[in-house]
Amino acid sequence: MSAIGPVAAAVFRESVRDRVFYNLVLFGVLLVGASIVIGQLTAGQDVKIIKDLGLAATSLFGLFIAIFIGINLVSKEVERRSVYPLLAKPITRPQFIAGKYAGLLLTLLVNLAVMTVALYTVLYFLARGIPAPIQGAWDAPALDPALLKAVAMIFLELAVVTAVALFFSTYSSPMLSAIFTLGVYVVGQFNAELKRFDAIVDSPAAIAVAKACYYVLPDFSRFDVKLAVVHGVPVPGAFMAASAAYAAAYVAALLFGAMVIFARRDFK
Repeated sequence: MSAIGPVAAAVFRESVRDRVFYNLVLFGVLLVGASIVIGQLTAGQDVKIIKDLGLAATSLFGLFIAIFIGINLVSKEVERRSVYPLLAKPITRPQFIAGKYAGLLLTLLVNLAVMTVALYTVLYFLARGIPAPIQGAWDAPALDPALLKAVAMIFLELAVVTAVALFFSTYSSPMLSAIFTLGVYVVGQFNAELKRFDAIVDSPAAIAVAKACYYVLPDFSRFDVKLAVVHGVPVPGAFMAASAAYAAAYVAALLFGAMVIFARRDFK
């Protein structure tokens, strides 16, 4: 397992040097800052709008990083043929996959940390100019610690998306991997509706496909607690723990599949 650390560190260094990473983080931070201007358009709703846009920006740009870096984690190494000398070293193929995944997770964690600090900074300066009685009428305080719960759930969601992107990148091209990963993510946002698909259509074949997708694809909607946090609705710790276990199960299954596929690939 000692080989996983160096691979993860290499992925993190390469991701930090990647121009896409900096552009996404910068654009996300600018969007959080611009939300102040948008918030001024709706009197009394500034804090809610800033929280909503800030969390949405964090999720959106984290998703872009997870997909557009994740789909290249393996395929780029194969195309450059840099995987050959790497695998000649004392590192197994499963360790290679695990290290790639850990490196991208570290990249995402840093990205989320930057976005979270930016959001709290914006909220701090906004709250300074608002009287205490007005703040007392808000659903939740400006510097609400519950925002960290929403960020944690975003990280769990991105952890699953990263595993999906890595899984597809072990056997497909970057373009197809991106399409497949986006498809899984979009369908996963409506996973709960697939269970009730028989109430919408009469086709047995379509219902069977929908049911299969419901049980196989991850339910990304369960990780979306942004609206609840913005409006001060409590997010139970038990629900977060269950969501973490749910994400861990999917990540483990996807990484296992990626390791099996990558172990069987012939690079000759």
